[in-house]
Amino acid sequence: MKNKQWYETLFENYGQQYENEVFVQGTIGECDFLEKELGLDKSLKLIDIGCGTGRHSIELSKRGYSVTGIDLSESMLEKAREKARQQGLQIDFLRHDARDLPFDGQFDVAIMLCEGGFPLMETDEMNFEILRNVSKSLKAQSKFIFTTLNGLFPLFHSINEFHAEGGNEGNATYDSKNFDLMTLRDHNLTKFVDDSGMEKEIACNERYYLPSEVTWLLKTLEFTKIEIFGPNSVLIQGRMN
Repeated sequence: MKNKQWYETLFENYGQQYENEVFVQGTIGECDFLEKELGLDKSLKLIDIGCGTGRHSIELSKRGYSVTGIDLSESMLEKAREKARQQGLQIDFLRHDARDLPFDGQFDVAIMLCEGGFPLMETDEMNFEILRNVSKSLKAQSKFIFTTLNGLFPLFHSINEFHAEGGNEGNATYDSKNFDLMTLRDHNLTKFVDDSGMEKEIACNERYYLPSEVTWLLKTLEFTKIEIFGPNSVLIQGRMN
């Protein structure tokens, strides 16, 4: 049996605690933004990659959109299904690895927010496989909206100071030990309490991407009209024609 990667360990029993983190409290505003970018077109079929506990899928479904949520963590998916049931929503929450999606030209829009998979993988090739599988899942006329860590940010700012700005809000804490300028990878220790009340500490390895890298990767996959903006995390919009 292969060893679990850090992101698998983090999310295997974290669905309830995840809901309390400060970085997941902006769901309404984020979905307002998504609706604006989608032109309020309720006929669009969406896929939410790395959906976690389903916060975007559920909110968009409440607003009348057809959404399929996928995630690698069964713990997170169970929480998403429970929330959807409580609100009387019928949403397909499916367990899939974003590097190997079974869809082929089925969706009008893909969203992948709050670093929902990309750029958490252990190699650049695995991260690219996520993007490639997203493009395969989309129709010819489609849009992809996602966030990733901005490789320009650590060149001018302290990652630890950025995380400290949130004070003691939330559950998880991050201690960056080394940002490798050659690979643009941040090696950090994350401490958190899981849903069983157990304190855990795991070594994480996250890839930061330069805007020019993201642009090149998306163009390789035939995305056009690429827009990138944001500070520590960047928001990317790509359109396939």
